[in-house]
Amino acid sequence: MSVRTLASSKETTTVDGGPSPLTQKRRPFGVWFKDKGWRHVVGIVTTIFAVFPLLYVLSAALDSNGTLVGSNGLFSRFDTGNFVALFSDPTRPFGRWFVNTLVVGTVTSAATVFLGAMAAYAFSRMRFKGRRMGLLTLLLLQMFPQLLAVVAIFLLLSGISQVIPALGLGSQLGLIMVYLGGALGVNTYLMYGFFNTVPQSLDEAAKIDGASHVQIFFGIILRLVTPILAVVGLLAFIGISSEFVIASVVLTDPDSQTLAVGLYSYVAQQRSENWGVFAAGAVIAAIPVMALFLFLQKYIVSGLTAGSVKG
Repeated sequence: MSVRTLASSKETTTVDGGPSPLTQKRRPFGVWFKDKGWRHVVGIVTTIFAVFPLLYVLSAALDSNGTLVGSNGLFSRFDTGNFVALFSDPTRPFGRWFVNTLVVGTVTSAATVFLGAMAAYAFSRMRFKGRRMGLLTLLLLQMFPQLLAVVAIFLLLSGISQVIPALGLGSQLGLIMVYLGGALGVNTYLMYGFFNTVPQSLDEAAKIDGASHVQIFFGIILRLVTPILAVVGLLAFIGISSEFVIASVVLTDPDSQTLAVGLYSYVAQQRSENWGVFAAGAVIAAIPVMALFLFLQKYIVSGLTAGSVKG
């Protein structure tokens, strides 16, 4: 056999005797599109649909002469005039709103995670009378949103203001208490299901060694349920940062308002709308949420990955 014949045989056959990938015919475009191609189209359309509003708001924030609804093109002009106007208005303290949002969101999220974890641990590990009814009650309470109680919340805080002003209308502490009042429902139920995945043999082994419920909860359980704690904390912070109705009712002082309430003042009046400054504020308001998501993402991924392999 000649060298040329041997080379051609190597190109047309593989080690196992099958045809070489180089000689295989490519599938027709219609077959590929029906099998996998349509998924790429759906992914591209979904990405454009999700990213375009964000790019539009960012473009309006970087154009001090344009408006949110009157821009002819994206990023036709770049300047920081809207951001300068956002921080230079003494009647609208954006910096204070930003700090207030961080304080209210951080405290409420941490307290929500802590209270929900304790309630979930009690329902998951302890057996007491009314346990099933308590879980069902928490689930049913979520059918009625907190928005329905706005009038009752206003009247309640108005009465508390006459006795304890620090917990009444206009106080951030009062707003935090209102948020925590509706924090145990779905969060406790989510954590309860995750706590049940932790083997109770760990609790029994710790009890044999003399550990109490407090030691088991803080020393063992919380370390094993880190993913659900991160998820609940992230969702709570996102919800509180964007909440407007209850915050606008409770926070009457401009210096104590959050970003959602304060930014509304830029577009509240029909003839004095300033959509460019509003867009700039919205861009800055999204930074803490995005940073928290990126920070907690590694804990969620690492926790799920570590828990997927059991010895």
